[in-house]
Amino acid sequence: MRLKDEVVTVVLAGGKGSRLEPLTRDRAKPAVPFGGAYRIIDFTLSNCLNSGLKKILVLTQHKALSLDRHINMGWSRYFCRELGEFIDIVPPQQRIDDSWYQGTADAVYQNIYTIEKEHPRYVLILAGDHIYKMNYLKMIEYHIGQHADVTIGVLRVRREEARRRFGVMEVDRNNRVIGFEEKPEEPIPLPGNPELCLASMGIYVFNARFLFEELCRDATRRTSRHDFGGDVIPSIISRSRVFAYPFVEDADENRKKDAYWRDVGTVDAYYEANMDLVSVDPQLDLYDELWPIRTYHPNFPPPKFVFADPDRCGRALDSIVCLGCIVSGGLVQRSILGPKTRINSYAEVTESILFGEVNVGRYAKIRRAIIDKGVSIPPGMEIGFDPELDARRGFYVSPEGITVITPADSIELMEELAHK
Repeated sequence: MRLKDEVVTVVLAGGKGSRLEPLTRDRAKPAVPFGGAYRIIDFTLSNCLNSGLKKILVLTQHKALSLDRHINMGWSRYFCRELGEFIDIVPPQQRIDDSWYQGTADAVYQNIYTIEKEHPRYVLILAGDHIYKMNYLKMIEYHIGQHADVTIGVLRVRREEARRRFGVMEVDRNNRVIGFEEKPEEPIPLPGNPELCLASMGIYVFNARFLFEELCRDATRRTSRHDFGGDVIPSIISRSRVFAYPFVEDADENRKKDAYWRDVGTVDAYYEANMDLVSVDPQLDLYDELWPIRTYHPNFPPPKFVFADPDRCGRALDSIVCLGCIVSGGLVQRSILGPKTRINSYAEVTESILFGEVNVGRYAKIRRAIIDKGVSIPPGMEIGFDPELDARRGFYVSPEGITVITPADSIELMEELAHK
């Protein structure tokens, strides 16, 4: 049997994503658009497909409708059930009790029956809300070569960045994990480099039988939060073979100078990762044919730019413009336009992210903003030029001054226009 046929992949896609609100107010974090044409989960699923792993369970929970629809429309066609391939969306089954998932380990524990039915030798556990490119099969081969019970994907990050954000581990010279702290106040530094530490990427390879035993053991602990990083991993380090798999240049299929991995968990981190894509030489390569990022592409017409006269010329500079967009005499600079967005005459959009089906009225100006799907910006409106004014209007403004407009905010926009 081929190695990839012995692996079941579990993608955890049920978190609330509260730090990314208001973008997650009506959708799960993995379903948030990224780079115009994609959803965040597309990167994890593309890694699975490019790695040859085609037995995938996506565990959902909060506000999963758009995520469910996206996977069904965009991903089911890549899998053949008759060949033992599948991508199944699994909402909470409540087979064990009536509660929602209490943590990452509990989410997998409550689906042990579904995983066991496939008789896997290895279980790969992934988060569905990170942006990166990785061949998981290499990590599984590393896991086998180390005779490990568990292998954890790790990334070198600055200590101040890891503080209270990531699980941080200590390893010996053979990359065996000898210490683990979940979101510590003072992360353990790397030997010889006090500024860096090893952070967990939320990627785990388990021997299947070992995983089942440990999940059942954790479920009986009344004091446990039933989380992999907070409970399961720390409890097994001293009695099991736990290894770290470094995510360095050789493991990164993005193939740039520095390994690329992003947790777009806040509005500012999300905005920065998107703005990288419109730079001259972005850190994340979306155009690599050797490691393609797949998604659902709707049947929309090509983007269109209207030129009526020198004063009304549709232009997009250093920008990403998706299918169905019309730039009708407006100017777009260093921005991302999602599908079916319309920029009307004399409007200006700068350093902004517009999801999909956004309509920007004539003479409107948008700067350093994120405009959610379906929002209409009234003619002449200015967004993002005065963060204090935007906050007084009731819009969300991030610590770095990024204004976010959601469909619920459209009512306030129209009321403000009516009172002018």
